[in-house]
Amino acid sequence: MTKRIVAYSRLKPTHLDQLRQRFHVDYFEALKDTDDPAFRQALGQAHGIVGSSLLITPELLDQAPHLEAIASISVGYDNYPVEALTRRGILLCNTPDVLTETTADTGFLLIMATARRAVELAEFVKRGDWRESIGEAQFGSDVHGKTLGMIGLGRIGAAVARRGALGFGMQVLYSNASPKPELERELGATRCELDELLTQSDFVCVTVPLSAETTHLIGKREFGLMKRSAIFVNIARGKVVDEAALIGALENGEIHAAGLDVFEQEPLSPESPLPHMANVVALPHIGSATHETRDAMAQLAVDNIMLALDGKRPISLVNEPAWQQRN
Repeated sequence: MTKRIVAYSRLKPTHLDQLRQRFHVDYFEALKDTDDPAFRQALGQAHGIVGSSLLITPELLDQAPHLEAIASISVGYDNYPVEALTRRGILLCNTPDVLTETTADTGFLLIMATARRAVELAEFVKRGDWRESIGEAQFGSDVHGKTLGMIGLGRIGAAVARRGALGFGMQVLYSNASPKPELERELGATRCELDELLTQSDFVCVTVPLSAETTHLIGKREFGLMKRSAIFVNIARGKVVDEAALIGALENGEIHAAGLDVFEQEPLSPESPLPHMANVVALPHIGSATHETRDAMAQLAVDNIMLALDGKRPISLVNEPAWQQRN
């Protein structure tokens, strides 16, 4: 029997061709939500899912009695019910590593753009306001030699810290669940409690995964601890930050600026004041959005689902206990 795959988003013809050589593929190129009747019908026969961004619920899993594996085209997996998948013996795969450097590039782009006011001053030129030599009203802040506070020092956090320490001579502080002695030696990084990091850092960059423990990890109290000259950067998940508190901190001058690639609600509402603030650089969640990286992510997801449905261990597996149940 030929196994069936439901696929959606971010797949090129070459990736689909690989899957179609082995499986029957139901492809939904522009799937908006999981209530789509055709998607639900295909899910009822699916052995595998390849896609990203959509919320997968336990209720949805009830509609997929044959499901063996999900290959998410993402490193984050907060939109999947990991415990429910594991109980059912369904493998969940993600795409770490291949997007680390590109996402770290985005993080450091936000550090640079906010510090040097790049977007704001580019608009200044476009409006024709550059009529004489610039003065203090257009000055930015140095990045080199400053203190970079990393909230989370996983793969992406380490890559951002490496850019700061080795490329810009920054002193790195980090708050992380476990110590990173190798990175401490390599980068001269210092582990500290979150409150100390917030009070000491010139740049605070968040890279922690979203979980119950990290939801609204940064809120009014935390912004109040930061330097008034501090720049806040979030390339993790929007819900790690209390957005209302962030807006208040920016409006009240509690922090100097923010560089944001993620938001509590995406796409960002046109009513949000954030993209209209001169001291905010707001991007549409472009962390891994380059041709090369998205292709690599899709290819890893394809490889993962092919291995999983072949009874082999996927390259990157989120829920190891589900694999152990099979073996």
